[in-house]
Amino acid sequence: MITLRQLKALHWIALLGTFERAADRLNTTQSAVSKRVQELELSVGRPIFDRSQRGARLTEEGEHVLALGQQMLELEERIMAVGHAGTMPASRLRLGVTELTTYTWLPKLIRTLKEQYPTLTIEADVDANRDLFTRLQDDDLDLVVISETFTDPDVTSVRLAEISNSWLARPGLVKEQRPLTLEELGAYPILLQGRSSGSGLFVHRWMKTQGVVFPQMVVSDNMMTMLGLTVAGMGIANFPRDCFRRLVDEGKLVEVFVTPQIPNMPYAAMYKNNRPSALFANVAKIAEQVCDFTAQFTL
Repeated sequence: MITLRQLKALHWIALLGTFERAADRLNTTQSAVSKRVQELELSVGRPIFDRSQRGARLTEEGEHVLALGQQMLELEERIMAVGHAGTMPASRLRLGVTELTTYTWLPKLIRTLKEQYPTLTIEADVDANRDLFTRLQDDDLDLVVISETFTDPDVTSVRLAEISNSWLARPGLVKEQRPLTLEELGAYPILLQGRSSGSGLFVHRWMKTQGVVFPQMVVSDNMMTMLGLTVAGMGIANFPRDCFRRLVDEGKLVEVFVTPQIPNMPYAAMYKNNRPSALFANVAKIAEQVCDFTAQFTL
């Protein structure tokens, strides 16, 4: 069996040039270092040092074993670093988020992660809700922040927030000053996100429970496309209330009150159970702490 003690002996002999110097560096005897090398040669089945030459000269096989052994010693150092306060080994997080998170609190999340994990490489990918969930299931992403419209027993879901949605329109489009019924709302063109988006799927499912079918609908999975059409007066759209509140305050949009109201939409951080990692659980906790869908978006 090959041990780290044997590989360390080989490393220091190759680096310092003699068994004696390696023994001094390892705070042991020359005979102990020689024994470790002999044990290593027995495990490998080939001579590591060329004993026909003076000095500690490696054979071709010995050079190969040295290179592999140094990789193992580097891994040992990285594992030991986990136990040192404030030190984390280099790692990668493949993070998937929706447009809504991107426009609100994604920068804050990334800043916080980099502060707590300085060596963490973050690969952020913006995609539709359904596609992100599928990519998580396929192990193409490590963690996703999406609306909680999909479930899987193999996926851990950490609730982050519940988002209030509003019907918004260009000022003057709706003349009534009172709350509209869903039937009255259907008299206007309705702009909705598609079923690939979390918000779109959530609203479509809710409409089905209400037995509502809007005769005039424009559907797009792109939130910014829908926002642009709404500001242009093309119809009434459903958006997260707090995120787009500034557009209402600036007079670019007005809230159209409708009864019954759409329920709040849950958002969650999700990661797979079959890939145990303290990192993913910690990222979900950090996301829970910094999540802020009230951050304002403006044109």
